[in-house]
Amino acid sequence: MSQSFSQAASTADSSQSVSATTSKVARKLVPFLLTLYFFAYLDRFNVGIASLTMNKDLGLSMAAYGFAASMFFVGYILFEVPSNIVLGKVGARYWIARIMISWGVLSSAMVLVQGETSMAVLRFLLGVAEAGFFPGIVVYLTQWFPRSTRAGALGMFAVAMPLAGVIGSPISALILNYTHNLLGMQGWKWLFLLEGLPSVLLGIACLWFLPSRPADAKWLSATEQSSLQAVLEAERKETEAVHKFSLMEGFTTPRVLILALLLFCLICGSSGSGFFLPQVIKDFGLGTVQVGIVTAIPYLLAAIATVWWSSQADRHNGGIRYVAIPAAFSAIGFLIAATSLQTPIIAVIGLSMACMGIFATFPVFFTVPQTFMTGVAAAAAIAFINSFGNISGIVLPGFIGWTHDVSGGFAMMLYILSGIFIFAVFLCWCFSAIHRQQQAADNRQQVIASR
Repeated sequence: MSQSFSQAASTADSSQSVSATTSKVARKLVPFLLTLYFFAYLDRFNVGIASLTMNKDLGLSMAAYGFAASMFFVGYILFEVPSNIVLGKVGARYWIARIMISWGVLSSAMVLVQGETSMAVLRFLLGVAEAGFFPGIVVYLTQWFPRSTRAGALGMFAVAMPLAGVIGSPISALILNYTHNLLGMQGWKWLFLLEGLPSVLLGIACLWFLPSRPADAKWLSATEQSSLQAVLEAERKETEAVHKFSLMEGFTTPRVLILALLLFCLICGSSGSGFFLPQVIKDFGLGTVQVGIVTAIPYLLAAIATVWWSSQADRHNGGIRYVAIPAAFSAIGFLIAATSLQTPIIAVIGLSMACMGIFATFPVFFTVPQTFMTGVAAAAAIAFINSFGNISGIVLPGFIGWTHDVSGGFAMMLYILSGIFIFAVFLCWCFSAIHRQQQAADNRQQVIASR
């Protein structure tokens, strides 16, 4: 009895020690990573605010603007997996620094845009520069946080997406409005320049503030490093004991393919809001600064929802249902917005619901592949899923621009997005059913192998 009590006490002490270590890691890493992703998302989607005056200056139709903006995703997809492979070889510190510096330079270079072609080329190069950043950080965080805290860590990191809308939209609108013709340069050019340069400085800062792994973290003691690594290693072995996936299975297993299609649907929502939300709100008859302020409302609520929902997922063991519920919430929000564009207050409520659901899905979604995969297969699967999902960024903006040009408004776009998110809920159900079947099959094989 005494020995059993002693072992239980030792386990509790160990658990508390790891919990304290992960809290320390979160304090040290997450705010910095959040800042990096904030500027990534800002540099990716400030084109939406810039379009309020840029399209007229460059003579771009909505379809032409959507096509040029979507070229970001072509470069992003083509170089996603190669970038992740290089990150694994050279380490997060150096490769993330390279990504930040190059995309900051290219975002600033948008001041050179003269028309649709030059805009498309620079957007493509921006995608090449940023490729690998998000999936690289997702894999990076799995090397620091155990399962019980992973969704929360990803939630705090991913909250940068809506925060870029909360903070970035009003600031971008102010820059756009008050720098027009400053030193003879249009406001949208100042917008790209002033919001691109901080990424270059942050990239340089990565060389000092971003350790590649726990063993490189000077702010962790040797005991903290070893205890954290022991927990992460135990979780890896536990997952691989059920089914150790090969690299090829990381691309071809049915669960990965369903997750890739699911992310395609989710990114349709984030791309639609990022590129066109300011345009939807502008149609309410608001000025540039007012558009920036109102655009911040859905993103503010989305930031709160992202943090709260990811903490709930950690508390209740997460899983695909924590993707399905906010996806359904988004579908309802898009439907409300589509039917109430003549009533701006109700439309903003619907758009806010849509944004809350969209961004709340992402932190939980990227924990799902790691529930049945580890190591190289998991890294490859996450990169593949993210690459496939971002195809929507190529297809959607031009298509939405076309629907606006032919229908004269954004109602059709919102109906389409609502339907896409209903399909996303269906994909969650499909994944859940296949996942249960595969787990049962793996358990049967384990029993047979142990006889």
